[in-house]
Amino acid sequence: MENAEVLRVLPPVPATVVAPALSGFSANVAALLERVEYRRCESGEDLEAIYRLRYDAYRSNGDIPETTQKLTTDRYDGLPNCYRFGVYVDGVLISTVRIHHVSLDMPFAPVMDIFGDVLMPRLRRGETFINPTMFAADPFNETAPRAVPYVTLRPAVIANAFFDTTSCVCVVRKDHTAFYRRIFGAVQAGLPRAHPSFAVDVMLYDSDCAQNMQPTLDRFPFFNSTPGERRMMFGKPAEGELAPLTILPTAKYLLAA
Repeated sequence: MENAEVLRVLPPVPATVVAPALSGFSANVAALLERVEYRRCESGEDLEAIYRLRYDAYRSNGDIPETTQKLTTDRYDGLPNCYRFGVYVDGVLISTVRIHHVSLDMPFAPVMDIFGDVLMPRLRRGETFINPTMFAADPFNETAPRAVPYVTLRPAVIANAFFDTTSCVCVVRKDHTAFYRRIFGAVQAGLPRAHPSFAVDVMLYDSDCAQNMQPTLDRFPFFNSTPGERRMMFGKPAEGELAPLTILPTAKYLLAA
C-alpha cells in the first residue's frame, strides 16, 4: 500500500447536544457507519483488492465468466472523472463502488455506452450526472448484510452534493429496481436494453437531485455529510499535498448538530 497521510479531521461535537432519535433501520446503518472507513483507491494494493472483490462478487452471482487473473476492471477505471472507493469495516474490505461525474466536457461513463442516445441531449442542455457502477460486496462477509448497500452507495449521494449534479443515473437490472425507487425516488427513463458485459438486460433509472436529494437525506440521515468529507472524497489535493488514505463518515456530527 502506498504511504499517504491519514486525514481524520472531524468537527467536535458539543457534549450537551443530544442526537435526535432514529428509526430502527437507520440506527442500525448508523451503527455500522461508526465502524466504516472509506478509501479512495487510485493505485497499489487497495486498487487490486477492489478489482478482486468485484470479480468474487460477480462470479458468485454467475454474472461473469471465470478468468485466470480473477480481477474485474474495464476501460472506465482510471479516467479523470472516475472515483473508486473501498468500504472497510474494522479495517476489512467488505464492499466497493465506482463513481463517474458525467458532463458535456467529460461524457465518459458506463451508462453512456448503453443509454448515451438518451443522455447526450440532456448533457448538451447543461445537465450533469453522477453514475455509480461496479457495486460489489464480499460474498463471504456476513457483516450487517441489510446495511452494507446503504453505506456502499453513500459516496454516490455525497458525489451528487459535491458536484451539484442534475441527476444520479443508474444502469439497473430488473430485480434491483425496487431498491432505487424506494430509497432514491428514481424513475425508469428508458426501455430495457442488453448490457455489454453482463448476461442480463438493464434499465436506466434517474433520480432528480432537486426533487429527491433532501427527502432522501431527511428519511435516511446516514447519507448526510459535511463539506470537509465531501472534499476529501472528491476534491483535488492542493499542490504538494497527499490525497487522504482514510476518510471517516461524518453523518453522526450532522445528526448531533
